[in-house]
Amino acid sequence: MDKYQEQPHLLDRHLEGMMNSLLEIVRDSGSPPPLVHLAFKFLYIITKVRGYKRFLPLFPHEVRDLQPVLDMLAKQNPKDTETWETRYMLLLWLSMICLIPFDLARFDGNLVSVEGQARQPTMDRILDIAKCYLVVSDKARDAAAVLVSKFIVRPDVRQSRMADFLDWVLSMLSKSSSQTMEGTVIVNGMLQALAQLFKHGKREDCLPYAATVLECLDNCKLSESNQMVLRKLGMKLVQRLGLTFVKPKVAKWRWSAAKGIGRITGRLPKELADDVIGSLLDCFSFQETDNAWHGGCLALAELGRRGLLLPSRISDVVPVMLKALTYDEKRGACSVGSNVRDAACYVCWAFARAYEPAELIPFINHISSALVIAAVFDRDVNCRRAASAAFQENVGRQGTFPHGIDILTAADYFAVGNRVNCYLTISVIRELATKALHNITPQAPEYMANVVLPRLLPLSVGSDLHTRHGAILACAEITHALFCTLIEKLSLSKMPFRGDPIIGGWQWLINDSLRHLTLVSSAARQHIKESAVSALAALCNEFYINERGEADPALQDELVTQYVSELQNSEEMIRCGFSRALGALPRFLLKGRLQQVLEGLKKVTVISPEDVSFAEARRDALIAIAKVCQTAGVKGDGSQQEYVCRENVDQIYATLLTGVTDYTTDSRGDVGGWVREAAMTSLMEVTLLLVQKEAELIHANICKQIMCWLAQQSAEKIDKFRAHAGSVFLTLLHFDHPPVPHIPHREELERIFPRWEKDTLNWNAASEAFPRITQLLGLPAYQYHVLLGLSVSVGGLTETTLRYSAQSLFDYMKKIQSDPSALEGFCETLLRVFEDNLRNDRVSVPLLTMLDQLLANGCFDMFTEQENHPFPVKLFTLCKEEIKRSKDIRKLRSSIGVFCGLIQFQGDMREKVFFQLFLLLCHPFPIIRKTTASQVYEMLLTYSDVVDAAVMEQVMAILSDTNWEAELPVVRERRNCLCDLLKVPRPQLVAKVRWECAPGVLCSWRCP
Repeated sequence: MDKYQEQPHLLDRHLEGMMNSLLEIVRDSGSPPPLVHLAFKFLYIITKVRGYKRFLPLFPHEVRDLQPVLDMLAKQNPKDTETWETRYMLLLWLSMICLIPFDLARFDGNLVSVEGQARQPTMDRILDIAKCYLVVSDKARDAAAVLVSKFIVRPDVRQSRMADFLDWVLSMLSKSSSQTMEGTVIVNGMLQALAQLFKHGKREDCLPYAATVLECLDNCKLSESNQMVLRKLGMKLVQRLGLTFVKPKVAKWRWSAAKGIGRITGRLPKELADDVIGSLLDCFSFQETDNAWHGGCLALAELGRRGLLLPSRISDVVPVMLKALTYDEKRGACSVGSNVRDAACYVCWAFARAYEPAELIPFINHISSALVIAAVFDRDVNCRRAASAAFQENVGRQGTFPHGIDILTAADYFAVGNRVNCYLTISVIRELATKALHNITPQAPEYMANVVLPRLLPLSVGSDLHTRHGAILACAEITHALFCTLIEKLSLSKMPFRGDPIIGGWQWLINDSLRHLTLVSSAARQHIKESAVSALAALCNEFYINERGEADPALQDELVTQYVSELQNSEEMIRCGFSRALGALPRFLLKGRLQQVLEGLKKVTVISPEDVSFAEARRDALIAIAKVCQTAGVKGDGSQQEYVCRENVDQIYATLLTGVTDYTTDSRGDVGGWVREAAMTSLMEVTLLLVQKEAELIHANICKQIMCWLAQQSAEKIDKFRAHAGSVFLTLLHFDHPPVPHIPHREELERIFPRWEKDTLNWNAASEAFPRITQLLGLPAYQYHVLLGLSVSVGGLTETTLRYSAQSLFDYMKKIQSDPSALEGFCETLLRVFEDNLRNDRVSVPLLTMLDQLLANGCFDMFTEQENHPFPVKLFTLCKEEIKRSKDIRKLRSSIGVFCGLIQFQGDMREKVFFQLFLLLCHPFPIIRKTTASQVYEMLLTYSDVVDAAVMEQVMAILSDTNWEAELPVVRERRNCLCDLLKVPRPQLVAKVRWECAPGVLCSWRCP
């Protein structure tokens, strides 16, 4: 059901079928109570997702349903915390049944029972049930309030019971205090009942009691309560009391007038109808208020929708409509006009339906541009959505809007609506608009320079403060983008500025842009960085090279030294900018300085305590290393100052391979993923460069490391990085010009990943990726790394990834059950993975979960017949070490499952397992004690042979009957009983040792 939380309406067509299936179980008298409760629990889950209001009408509500539901409710225990879902759903069901249009007295018949005692009338039974559940603390209280609102307003109940019920509610409110827990529960229930009653009851029925209820509510002084829920319910009730006091009034909606004009005009002759349109157009003058513009737009839309606006009038209406789309009138400190802009979008929507495409062709460019601007830049979310809807209607019906489908894909109804989270203040909107101008500038630089800037400059010195602020920001953003683009274009155009001082100014501007990336919005930052780097490359290639194809030594020294020194700046964005700048330097500037550049970039990739969160800097440095290698070229016996060669190739690979192991996380999530992604891309680029130039520089151990790390990343849990790793893996495997040397198990890999699947295999889909990648577990070179990656996926939290990765692993384990050597090898690798990642929670916690599943699925049954097999013994030792002094709840709970699974192995270890589990039974955390008891109980049911049959019943009773969340001394006593029954040594409390030094002795331990 959780999958439908975002769009629960998708469930609607299935709701009735699901409800009927579950109610069959409820109505079946042979269904045991636990099954009935489970059916109600499932009904509650569906109701929670879809909402009870949509679910309520689907309940069967025939006369024959009344008595069974009442009887079921009578059997319920309001204090049973395990079955509240049943009571909640029964009360909702009863609230629907009580709408049956028959007097309830007809169901009472003879009120004298067989035993001669009086039976309670049906009406009183329902009221008593409602009263009972209005004072409970669980969810049933909400359903009881709904029941009251439906039941009390029945004509027969209203006449005979409404006054008494309200007296009871008000007396409960008066007697209860919101300062106590019990009083808070009662006040909550009474307020909910009153709020629902005054919402659904008729005004004439509720009005006689409204003043009394208001007085009682006033006396409760809910505004002074510290309970937010009670204050909210009080406000809700006051609001509904106010609506009861005030007579309903039909508002004079402007839209009704617009519809009226449309209807009347439809009955007039053509000439008179045209006069109406002329009169409407008079509304659109700037002497009129926004109300006149709003009404005029609505009327035009109605006329257009009804086909009453003749094509000859379109040329008069469109200019007015375009003005209305940007209507904004300043009033004091705020602006009005969103209603006008919204109505103008309605006009555009109506025109799309009213006219043939040929009639609107002359106005298409104007209308489409105006709608796109409104959809993207209007500050009001409703206007943006209305403009997007109108644009969509025109694209669909007219088919003449330029780039219609592409624009709709980028700015659909939901996409433009989500910007409400960004548009918090008018200042932010101005800044966002200026950033947009910055992003648009490279697409049309001449238009921005010749048209937009001349219009903005006068506004930047105008009298209106807000306009002046926006214009200045816009000028700054446009010129910033223009300058970087200008430098690049002038350099590529080979302008005659060689030796001119202006080149120094351009260089300063590029450097300044890279130094101040931190001040730029994150959305524009990447674009500015790329523009500056492109401009730098063009500038260097044109103005820093002499006739001999070399750089000026002094200039080269200054530029490279300055850029390398900036790589250790304390600002992350400055490291990013200058890393990418070094990656863009041409070969003549790298010549003789290659090792200096590579060393500088290598330092950026090293994680230190001060810059552990600088993941973006490490990413850009790794990208730059690959670019530098591609620019410098390859020469095996060349100098490491000029080429990628034998002397530096291992260092380059070591740096890139270190990037694949970056698993840094911070508040943004797995930021190390950016580094790993960049490292994988750079490894591929450098490897393909070497393969095509001098393949002998790629050593076998380097190639093995690359392929193994890529295999590990291809088995991990994050779809995006798994897909990237898989793509790089297959690119290297199937590269033919020439093939990459030393790939381990090439033939087997080509069989698992056929060449024709290179571009069609969807690595993002867990169902396609994991069945393939788990086959690498059978290849010794890859087994360790693939198992390491799978551990994180199988023990992860993402349902789809977990399901397919686990199933693929279990399928592999089934294959090797008949091969003892393969199983032994797998177990050795598994223990090595555990040992290498001991107390590395990123791996060890999901690994424990995976081990629990492997043990539960009988993957190691071959070893259960052997006494003291080394695999379970070593696994037990590692698990025990992993949880030592741990306070991680998830880790501890996962370890419990592993310990319980290890009980199946024979030998001395069983006593050690019991001892460890009994230690956990007295863990300081109650949840761990409770989980341990539950899992040990299940363990003994599964492996009943590990306990003597004579004491089994007593052991199971202690495990199931003890409150393991009680105080530790009580729990410890019950745990010790289990130890005695199973002949396991009782764990002993270890006294804390306190060391003290003699008075006057100088102590290095700083004893008090």
